[in-house]
Amino acid sequence: MTTVEPASFLTLHYRLAGPQGDVINTFGGPPATLSLGAGELSPAVEQRLIGLEEGVRATFQIPAGEAFGERNPDMVQWLARKELDAMGDPDERYAVGEVVQLPTPDGQGQFAAVVQAVREDGALRLDFNHPLAGQPVTFEVQLIGVL
Repeated sequence: MTTVEPASFLTLHYRLAGPQGDVINTFGGPPATLSLGAGELSPAVEQRLIGLEEGVRATFQIPAGEAFGERNPDMVQWLARKELDAMGDPDERYAVGEVVQLPTPDGQGQFAAVVQAVREDGALRLDFNHPLAGQPVTFEVQLIGVL
């Protein structure tokens, strides 16, 4: 059997869940493909894949803060409506709990934030922490292929 190594290319189903339930779940849909070491999964999650054999299904309990770090209060910030309008649709309406995609400063990618509050002037309080930061994580995996 082929086993997962630090630079393996994987085809797999996986689920990441916190105390409130699933954040990512590919079971029931097409499998994911990813390369270990490319930053597609957190190092703590990748570490649990190393040494697993192709075809295995496993579940891991990852302690609070280990998978995605601790929550950082500095990553909760207000963003003015005029800045939001410059990055996207000025007619967009935002709601608490919604995930907003924003462009990276270089314009080459995107990152997500969760809307925590909306002021009357349209400014948003955004949480840029990973949704599972500071929480215990359940990581379930089914390895379909290992290259």
